[in-house]
Amino acid sequence: MIEFFTETNLGMALVILGQCLLVLIPLLVALAFLMYADRKIWAAVQMRQGPNIVGPFGLLQSFADFLKYIVKEIVVPAGADKAVFFLAPMISFVLAVIAWSVIPFNEGWVLSDINVAILFVFAVSSLEVYGVIMGGWASNSKYPFLGSLRSAAQMISYEVSLGLIIIGVIISTGSMNFGSIVAAQDGPYGIFNWYWLPHFPMVFLFFISALAETNRPPFDLPEAESELVAGYQVEYSSTPFLLFMIGELMAVVLMCALVSLLFFGGWLSPIPFLPDGILWMVIKMALVFFVFSMVKAITPRYRYDQLMRIGWKVFLPLSLAWVVFIAFMAKFEVFGAFWARYTLGA
Repeated sequence: MIEFFTETNLGMALVILGQCLLVLIPLLVALAFLMYADRKIWAAVQMRQGPNIVGPFGLLQSFADFLKYIVKEIVVPAGADKAVFFLAPMISFVLAVIAWSVIPFNEGWVLSDINVAILFVFAVSSLEVYGVIMGGWASNSKYPFLGSLRSAAQMISYEVSLGLIIIGVIISTGSMNFGSIVAAQDGPYGIFNWYWLPHFPMVFLFFISALAETNRPPFDLPEAESELVAGYQVEYSSTPFLLFMIGELMAVVLMCALVSLLFFGGWLSPIPFLPDGILWMVIKMALVFFVFSMVKAITPRYRYDQLMRIGWKVFLPLSLAWVVFIAFMAKFEVFGAFWARYTLGA
């Protein structure tokens, strides 16, 4: 009997490990090509070639960069807390990976289909700030420490707006499960049943808040080269720096997935007679990432006081007012049957 349970548990562990690798490996490979696409888009806007030497059209440039980071020497500053110094990038990377455990790519294609998936994602994402703070503090230098404080303040500030915007989506759906949110956007009108229409103003606020949350330009103040010499990770090299970079890029792709799931129907087809599927989810995430890259290429960097003022004096009041507005609509069904049936899932 003991052997039976042992074999059963081992089999379950292998199945879970296989499922995790089935998500993690394609995600890491996709990150390499997304980094390539990010550099190519930026180069195209500035009328440059971008990566074009390593591999056909430069497609292997990201893999060459990965190899470079792996073989470089790991340099630890004198006086640094070595344990915390190496733990910080691991925390950033592991937490970024864990958040993907509740992200569905198709109906039923999710590692853990929990009822509080949105709450789980924000709980894990909010913990990523600890990796940044630990990395800046353990470096034993004022520049990375100031960069880590900036990042902590920035991430906390814009998480508030992101949370309030998502509350509106939760009210419209009545569920914190991503599958239920996507199912609530399914209807006979295709793209016009998705939440981008009733929550139209919040799509822009969510996207801009996602830029600030992930330290993307024009809100990349924690790593402003002209002010803080690349911020909290300035003392990192080789693999630890690579883990920070992968964690940050993975957070960007996570935001692309959230935008797709919350406002653009996830894996649903935009045209009713076309079949739904993972292909639509991938296309939507790629389009959102393209917009992320274009913003990086065409917008100037904000000052830190401007960044914080927008977060607390503009986005917070607007997102809070929107929650009240959506709650009012949900209570009294002001928009009539269309709102009640196709937006609120009634």
